[in-house]
Amino acid sequence: MIRTIFLTAVAASVTASPALAQETAGAPPAVTAEVAYIFNTLLFLIGGFLVMWMAAGFAMLEAGLVRSKNVTTQLFKNISLFSIAGLMYWLIGYNLMYPGDDGWSIAGWIGQLFLPKSIDPVGSGVAGDGYSAASDFFFQLMFCATTASIVSGTLAERVKLWPFMIFTVILTGLIYPIEASWEWGAGWLDQLGFSDFAGSTLVHAAGGFAALAGAIVLGPRLGKYRADGRMQPILGSNLALATLGTFILWLGWFGFNGASQLALGSVNDAADVGRIIVNTNAAASAGVVAAILATQLMFGKIDLTMVLNGALAGLVAITAEPLTPSIPAAMLIGAIGGVIAVATVPVLDRLRIDDVVGAIPVHLFAGIWGTLAVPITNEATSFGVQALGVAAIGAFVFFVSLAVWLVLKATTGVRVDQEAEITGLDVSEMGMEAYPDFVQAK
Repeated sequence: MIRTIFLTAVAASVTASPALAQETAGAPPAVTAEVAYIFNTLLFLIGGFLVMWMAAGFAMLEAGLVRSKNVTTQLFKNISLFSIAGLMYWLIGYNLMYPGDDGWSIAGWIGQLFLPKSIDPVGSGVAGDGYSAASDFFFQLMFCATTASIVSGTLAERVKLWPFMIFTVILTGLIYPIEASWEWGAGWLDQLGFSDFAGSTLVHAAGGFAALAGAIVLGPRLGKYRADGRMQPILGSNLALATLGTFILWLGWFGFNGASQLALGSVNDAADVGRIIVNTNAAASAGVVAAILATQLMFGKIDLTMVLNGALAGLVAITAEPLTPSIPAAMLIGAIGGVIAVATVPVLDRLRIDDVVGAIPVHLFAGIWGTLAVPITNEATSFGVQALGVAAIGAFVFFVSLAVWLVLKATTGVRVDQEAEITGLDVSEMGMEAYPDFVQAK
């Protein structure tokens, strides 16, 4: 009854307002600039809330996939990196990423440095702007924080806290905003026609490249690779938490991709947001099924952790272009992402690159796949330009991150000592344990 009354009132208000009347028979109703402003702003805010919820997903996923002696440290890293991103993106990142037409320090390459983001004064929204400046900043900030979250899981169980936080300052304040400006800030890649709808490469592969650089500098955990060359599995502490984290990330991705439409002020935009969300879900589902089949065929048994990563890889893969694919095409893109997440884990092990949560297979390799696959369904793009974009962003993020990690290694050091690693970072770095009731008295 309440729903019927509400819909009747909305229909009556639309019919009564000349500004909302259809311009021509059969055409979608036109809306005022003020109404579009409100709905666009709501899209940014609700999408931002969902992407922020992904921070909880990363925290739970990582807490479940590390050993119990390192859980507190992972939880701390996730809340600290989110907060560091919140400050650095305001102080430097946003205007570095979105310099406008005349705000480039180096045209198309580097935006405005050290110019904090300003927002609309109280009560001064301008309908002609299309959306609230504050809502846009908030939404974009969530993507910046997501990039840093990817690094956290890969480097778990052996990285020192302060060097990790220093790296997060540089990643969220400089590295991510610069490379993202090349496309989303109308920089040189955008001018060439590169397309990454919601950030398969700009966010996910970038985080993966930064994580890869850190993993190379840090080296593997003690006991991960034996002297005979074999890999020794190191099991996580709580697969229930890891599964919960995956579902939280899956939910948050609807805001990540859906709100990247950047508009909800028209019938067409609303329809496209719905299409994006359906494709996003289809890709994740296909990623799960593909990972189930891949682990059964490759290892003889289904591996839950890889199935969880199959869902995330499907989500990462579809993020570069969730709008134009049909549902079967979205499923195919997600399924290939799921297979990639499974198949690349042994490759990293052969290279002795220790990725605790599988973030590099999921975010880096599946992100690259999703970006290269864009021209399959989006005729406005080309495989050559997509490959160029991936190579340029990858080279920039990897080598700058590698330089930062090497400087930190030479100065503060980046890895805890052997005794601290054996004892666990919760005790050595934090002085508190996540599960104190389960610790046996000595």
